[in-house]
Amino acid sequence: MVELKDFLGLIHPFLAVAFIFPLIGVVSYFSLQTRQRRLSAKEDRSKIPANVGGEHLRLGRWLSNGVVLVALVGLAYPIYTKISWAEDSFRAGFITLIFAATIASLFFLNQARTPLWRGIFATLTGAGLVILGSQPEIFRRGFEWYVSHYYYGIAASLLMIFSLAMFPDIYKDRSNRWRNAHIVLNCIALLLFIGQGFTGARDLLEIPLSWQQPYVEQLYINDCQNQECTVQPADAPDLEESPGS
Repeated sequence: MVELKDFLGLIHPFLAVAFIFPLIGVVSYFSLQTRQRRLSAKEDRSKIPANVGGEHLRLGRWLSNGVVLVALVGLAYPIYTKISWAEDSFRAGFITLIFAATIASLFFLNQARTPLWRGIFATLTGAGLVILGSQPEIFRRGFEWYVSHYYYGIAASLLMIFSLAMFPDIYKDRSNRWRNAHIVLNCIALLLFIGQGFTGARDLLEIPLSWQQPYVEQLYINDCQNQECTVQPADAPDLEESPGS
């Protein structure tokens, strides 16, 4: 039987698979259509709908906000299931305020019109993610940071925040510097999303169910950094009671 804790642990991957990854495909398609229409000759543009740019912008903003919110859900689960509310109530309250401030900053980032305020709210949103991700309850896989689901997710989320902050400048900059920066950074984000698919599936395989966890901890003495496991089989003889002892 699946316990509530195990069910809550599935919310983050469910949201990513059901909403974020389909949006990535749609936004990527519209981005290619938008670029092709912009670079095509006038007689060829009629083959591509005129609304692809607007749809790319609208769905891109949905994707950027969704990535940040799903990242917050992914951070909230280990923090609130592992933190001791009775012994560490002050830090628990502080973390809750950081979550609220980060969500509020993301909201105001979407509402801001001037570059100054977009920069301020983007910085606050990114700082909130980093502060929450630095909590001791978060497993960051620091010994393999180059294949860490956490680091890929934080990097992708920061790129999405930067995209939200820069998109109004893309349409004002005639030199296309912001547009080119947007293309490069989001190509990097796409690679990070692909890495998220692999690392997320791997991490789900490594997390035992709640009822299994005590037994797994008894059976395994793990050295994650050296990738070594010492297993005591159930039918192995006790060395202390072996003949000749």
